[in-house]
Amino acid sequence: MLIDFRKHPEAPDHRAEFCVIGAGAAGVTIARRLMRAGRDVMLLESGGTDFEAATQELYRGRNLGLPYYDLDEARLRFFGGTVSIWGGRAALFDPIDFERRAWVPHSGWPFGRDELDRWYREAHADFDLGEFDYGEADAWATLGLKDPGFDVGKLATRLWRFDEASERFAASRAKDLIAAPSLRIVIHANAVRLQANAQANGIDHVEVCALGGGPPRKVSAKHFVLACGAIENARLLLVSRDVEPAGIGNARDQVGRFFMEHPTGRIGKVETDAPADLWAAFQKRFIKGGIPLAPLLRLSDAVQREREALNSIVTFKLQRDPEKGVALGNKLYHNLKHSLDPNRRGRALDHLYRGLRGWFHRTVREPLEHARARYAGAGLYLIVRGEQAPNPDSRVVLSDKHDALGNRRADLDWRLSELDKHTARVFAEVFDGEMKRLGQQGISPSGWLAEPGTAWPVDPTVGNHPIAGYHHIGGTRLGTDPGTSVVDSDCRVHGYANLWMAGSSTFATAGWANPTLTLVAMAIRLAERLSR
Repeated sequence: MLIDFRKHPEAPDHRAEFCVIGAGAAGVTIARRLMRAGRDVMLLESGGTDFEAATQELYRGRNLGLPYYDLDEARLRFFGGTVSIWGGRAALFDPIDFERRAWVPHSGWPFGRDELDRWYREAHADFDLGEFDYGEADAWATLGLKDPGFDVGKLATRLWRFDEASERFAASRAKDLIAAPSLRIVIHANAVRLQANAQANGIDHVEVCALGGGPPRKVSAKHFVLACGAIENARLLLVSRDVEPAGIGNARDQVGRFFMEHPTGRIGKVETDAPADLWAAFQKRFIKGGIPLAPLLRLSDAVQREREALNSIVTFKLQRDPEKGVALGNKLYHNLKHSLDPNRRGRALDHLYRGLRGWFHRTVREPLEHARARYAGAGLYLIVRGEQAPNPDSRVVLSDKHDALGNRRADLDWRLSELDKHTARVFAEVFDGEMKRLGQQGISPSGWLAEPGTAWPVDPTVGNHPIAGYHHIGGTRLGTDPGTSVVDSDCRVHGYANLWMAGSSTFATAGWANPTLTLVAMAIRLAERLSR
């Protein structure tokens, strides 16, 4: 049942067995699994079924640390969440991402990759991604292509698989949830505060408000799941401080810490006789079993251990000299994109653009890029997409500003470390060595790699994501020690019997992979735990 809280303020008054807050990829996945298990569920969503500017404005906050995207543009706040506009890239975290790495402070999950393998397969099936093969055995054999010859002991190949379904978690794809008698979806219900019990070991209720007026209502449940995204999950815990003065689960000042992203930067120009061939090998999408696939290069586990580097990847960009700035066509696209609201019409135009771009990639782009490289002097550049080292000083904090509901906003203090920049330098050096071994000139490294400090340049010529991947990770990280984490290995807040966290806010490390497939796998795992 789909209910609008603005029209029916009494809707949340019924006590549910489970209250899930946030109808993005994690929240919808958990609600669907619990519904299928016959559980009584209430799913609360701050927004409606489409973009609304007033609701979106609740995400506004300040960037206090490194330059970052405007926070109110970095996430979408309506049923279906940010996955409504994602690029569909799915990949697995590597086993090394879960390990305690001596050279990576604060690394290690409470379990290994084998714990997630079952849930990965279920998430993979949910996204209709075809055969469960991400190139961990032999990516080039999967693609049916000739291996370009990089030493797998130094540069390993993995595969992206692409989900081409638009708005997979939107209300239009949730008819099973809307029709379910055991599930009530309440939209325009903004969670403003969690009420802890007097013993600070459980949640009694959550207060919800509608934008535009009306007193708050209490939502009671046996169990509560926060699935609002990394920044909002942390903010809700921090503002709920009438019982615990520092916020729920924050007695040891861990809520909001360890915010991570996937920083992006140009690390060099590839000096090669066949730039378009190398570009095509890694940038082209190959259709296998009806699913688009694309290979990528990552630092091997052996190199990471030997050089004490992070688990990062590179992509290739064939373009004119970056010193000339962003090409006019790209400028026009970005201006148009940022001038349109991400409402149904704006998203339809974006989906149309992505479809046309996919057709262009499959049919036209490769010969065009060969021509650009041969006749227009386009160069091949190496773009790193880094794993960010867990950093307790990179964090979400409460603002002194308030939103339209009277709540304190969240600000972001995003920080990188020397290890992040060291990894970019290592990748440039290893790739340079491999190119020379293969008879090419190597690469000309970017000047910023040799500069002191931890800052990464914001370079709009590297692509659509010139700073990082729009991936919000950490803030309520999991672990066995309440002194260094917020939730336990089951994603339950330390010390609270009925409060659970979902989404990439729980990740202990960021890896290189887009977080969506992993957060859905974790959500399925949590739903299984809850349904028992």
